[in-house]
Amino acid sequence: MGRMYTKGKGIAGSALPYKRNAPTWLKVSADQVEDHVCKLAKKGLTPSQIGVILRDSNGIAQVKSITGNKIVRLLKKNGLAPEIPEDLYMLVKKAVAIRKHLERNRKDKDSKFRLILNESKIHRLSRYYRENKKLPANWKYESATASTIVA
Repeated sequence: MGRMYTKGKGIAGSALPYKRNAPTWLKVSADQVEDHVCKLAKKGLTPSQIGVILRDSNGIAQVKSITGNKIVRLLKKNGLAPEIPEDLYMLVKKAVAIRKHLERNRKDKDSKFRLILNESKIHRLSRYYRENKKLPANWKYESATASTIVA
């Protein structure tokens, strides 16, 4: 089946390991991992950036297999979770960048089209997060105030 916003038809993706418990060679406790996650979050890193750093630098493939909780849940427990979900934040950030580009390049029709696609993704995702109570019920994306969300 085709994608909604692109022309691709691929089904490529990574798969999680079958075993759900931590590897035997990993000698890190759950408390150490949780402290490391909180320390990286205090530096201002996003949950996906934290996961990449833990995977590449510390050899921790899955935080959930060690701690029993995902990175965002650990951050929420410690009061460090982002106010809006990361995927929505990145879409808003991209929309702000496209708008800034369109201010300088008025005739760029392709960017205008991509902005429309991007904003429709934002509206769809925000509707999902409002229904699942991850965003307040009155949260609404407005292009005029979007730059304040990103800043």
